Amino acid sequence: MQISVINRYPHRKLHIPLGSANFAEIFLKMVYLTRVEHFNAAHKLFNPRWNKEKNEEVFGKCANENWHGHNYELYITIKGYPDPDTGFIFDAKRLSNNIKEHAVEKLDHKNLNLDVEFMQGKMCSTENLATAIWDQLESRFPTHIKLHCVKLFETPRIYSEYYGG
Repeated sequence: MQISVINRYPHRKLHIPLGSANFAEIFLKMVYLTRVEHFNAAHKLFNPRWNKEKNEEVFGKCANENWHGHNYELYITIKGYPDPDTGFIFDAKRLSNNIKEHAVEKLDHKNLNLDVEFMQGKMCSTENLATAIWDQLESRFPTHIKLHCVKLFETPRIYSEYYGG
C-alpha cells in the first residue's frame, strides 16, 4: 500500500509505502529553524499627544529629542517538515536573504521614526517593531513553511517575542 503526500511539498508528488520508517521520520517531525541577523538603528519613544514632561516621565532617556540608538539582534524562527531530498525545512541561505531583503536592509542604520516606511505612524517600541517585522516577512515563504517567531533584542537584557495573531 502507498500513500501520496502532496501538500507539504507542492512542487512534487511523493509516494511512500505505509509503515515505512522514512514516513514517520520525515513527515511527522516538525522542525524549527532560527536565523540570527543584526542591525543598528536609532529611534525615540515619544507620544505626540503628551507634553515633554509626561513623555520624559514615562519613557525616560528614551524620549531624548536627539534620538538614541541600539544594536539590535533579530532572531527569525520558521517551522516546517524536512524535505526528504535535502533534510532541510528551508535553505538557510535563502532564509537569511529573505530576512535581509525584507527587514534588515530597510532598518539598518536608519531612524525608525523617520526613515522606515512600515513604522510610520507607530510608536517605535521593540514590541511594535517585532510585530512590524513579522508583517514584512510572513508572506515571504513557500506555503509549506510557516513563520513561527520574531524575537528582537533591543539590548542584551530586553527583548520582545511575537508569534503572530
